[in-house]
Amino acid sequence: MGIDPQILKHREWLGLLQPVGLVVSPLALTRAQAIVDISRPIELQARLQELDSLDFPTFTQQILDWEAADLVPQSDLPDSMTLALPEHGELLQPTYGVKDPDSQEWIVLVQVVADGQELDDRPANSSWNATVQERFERLLRSSQIPTGILWNGEALRLVYAPRGESSGHLTFPLAAMGEVAGRLILGALDTLLNAQRMFNGSSDRRLPQILASSRDYQSAVSEQLAEQVVDALWELLRGFQIADGAANGRLLGNVGEDWNQHLYGGLITTLMRLVFMLYAEDEGIMPNDSVYQQYYSVSGLYEQLRSDNSSYPDTMDDRYGAWVGLLSLFRLIYEGGGATPDYLPARYGQLFDPQEFPFLEGNSPLNPAPPELGVGGRVGGQICSTLPQIPDGVIYRVLDKLLMLDGERLSYRSLDVEQIGSVYEGIMGYTVNRATRISIGVNSKPKGSKVSTTVVVDVEGLLAAKSGDRAKLLKEWANCELAANAAKGVKEAQTIDALIAAIGQRVSGRTKQLLPVGSLYLQPTEERRRSGSHYTPRKLTQPIVENTLRPILASLGDTPTAAQILELKVCDLAMGSGAFLVEACRQLAEQVVAA
Repeated sequence: MGIDPQILKHREWLGLLQPVGLVVSPLALTRAQAIVDISRPIELQARLQELDSLDFPTFTQQILDWEAADLVPQSDLPDSMTLALPEHGELLQPTYGVKDPDSQEWIVLVQVVADGQELDDRPANSSWNATVQERFERLLRSSQIPTGILWNGEALRLVYAPRGESSGHLTFPLAAMGEVAGRLILGALDTLLNAQRMFNGSSDRRLPQILASSRDYQSAVSEQLAEQVVDALWELLRGFQIADGAANGRLLGNVGEDWNQHLYGGLITTLMRLVFMLYAEDEGIMPNDSVYQQYYSVSGLYEQLRSDNSSYPDTMDDRYGAWVGLLSLFRLIYEGGGATPDYLPARYGQLFDPQEFPFLEGNSPLNPAPPELGVGGRVGGQICSTLPQIPDGVIYRVLDKLLMLDGERLSYRSLDVEQIGSVYEGIMGYTVNRATRISIGVNSKPKGSKVSTTVVVDVEGLLAAKSGDRAKLLKEWANCELAANAAKGVKEAQTIDALIAAIGQRVSGRTKQLLPVGSLYLQPTEERRRSGSHYTPRKLTQPIVENTLRPILASLGDTPTAAQILELKVCDLAMGSGAFLVEACRQLAEQVVAA
C-alpha cells in the first residue's frame, strides 16, 4: 500500500524546516484535511512583494487573512498571562493574545521581539541566562496556553509547549518564503495559520487540536521504535558473532558462568547508551563544537555511515572503525575529557561503566588485555587490537533502526522520558541462545498484545515430528497459529525448504535465512511470551495519577507547604517503564512550585 501523497508533502516541508522536537505530525495534519495548496503560495509571494513594511500585525492581515481584531494587545490581556520572576528580575508578558471565536478561550500567545534578535540567544539587556525561546516556553506553560508564536522580523516561529511535556518549535524564515524555492514552506505556513484554519471550520480541524493530536500519535511512534530497537538488538548480536568468529571464538567463548545473560546484558546496555546519547544530543546537552560533532557525535557517525553506505554499499561489511569510535565516546562520557573541565565532565554511573561488560571492549577470561593496557585494552589513549571487529555495516543498520521511522528522521527531543522507558521495556525479557540444530524464527503474537515477537524454533525437530502434530507443535512452541492452507503445507512437507515455504509469511524477518548450528539468537522468555510489551501513554497515566493524588493532597490541607509535599512517599508495585512514577513526579513537582 502506497503512502498518502499529502503525508509525503508534509514530510517534505518538515524536512526542509527541521523542527526541533515534535510540533506537528504529518498524520495529524492529513486527518485534519490540512492540505498544502501548491498554487496559493504564488499569490502570497506577490502580496509579500507589495508590502512596504513587514511587522507581525501586517503579516497576519495581508498574508494570513486575519482580522485586526484577532490580535488582542497586551494591555487588554488578563493578569494570568503575565509571569513575574523576581528571582531573575524579569516580567514575562506576551505582546498579543488570540482567542477562539466560538469558545472565547485564549488559544495562542504571541511574543514580538526586537528585529533581528536571535530567538535561541539570551537578550543582551538581561542578566538571566535564558534564551528568548526558553523565556517564551516558561510563559506558555505558566499561562497554560501551550501554543505560541515568536516573531523577530526575520522569522516566524511556531512554538508548542504543553505543561508537563517536552516542547517543540518550527521556524519559518521570512526571506526564504519570498523565493521560488520557498513556496512549499510558505504554503505550509499558510496551511497551519491562515484565518480559515485558525478561526473557521470545525474545532477538530483547527490548529490547537492538530497540535494536540500530533502528541497523541507519539504512542504509535513509541511502539514502532520499540519494535525497531529489537531489530537493532538482533543486528548487534549478529555483529558480535561475526567479531567472535574473527577472534576464533575467544571473544564470546566464555564471558562468565551465565554467558548468555551476560552477553544479552551487554547488548541492551549498548543500545541504551546509544538511545541516551541520541536524546542528549537532540536536547543540546552535548558539546556543539566541530570536534565533538565530527569525531564523537552518534548522529554525526550515522550521517557518515549513511553517506558511506550510499557510495560503497558492497564494502560496508568489510570495513571497521565505527565500533571503535563508539567505544571512545562511551569512555569519554564515563571518564570525562576535553580542553576544559566543563567541556565533558565525567558522569560515571553503571550505564557507561566499561567494567560492567568488558567483552564490549574485547576483554574476557579467554581474551584478556595485557596487564599494562588496563581495562578496555587502552594505554596512553590508544586502543588495543583485541577490540571486537564489528563491521561498519552492522553499526549503520543498528543506528538506522534507532534513527529512522518510515523514512523520517526521529527527533529524540520529541520523546517524553516515559517513551524512552518504553524502549527499554521493549528489549527486556529475552535471553541469548546458541542453536544446537538448524532453526528458524517465526512470528509469535501473545494473546492480548498488539506487538508480535520472534520465537526461534527447531526446524529439524519439527520436520522429524509426526506430520499431523507439526502445526500443533508450532502453536505450543511459539504461539504461532497457521491458516488452514499453511497447516496443510506444513503437514505434507518432506524437506526443511518445503517446511519453511509452507510456514511462509509467519517466518520472521529477523531470521530471513535458516540459522545454522552454532548461531546465536534472541529468544523471548516465558514472561515476555505471556505478557508482551506495553507502552502506557500519558493520556492514561495523567488522569489516573491525578485521581490517586487528589485525596492525598487534600489531606495536607488547603495550602500544603513544599516540605509537606516533598515528604510524600510514592510506590508503584507493578512498575514497568516507570510511566506512572514519572507522571507522579511531574504532578507533584507542579504542586511544589505552586507552594
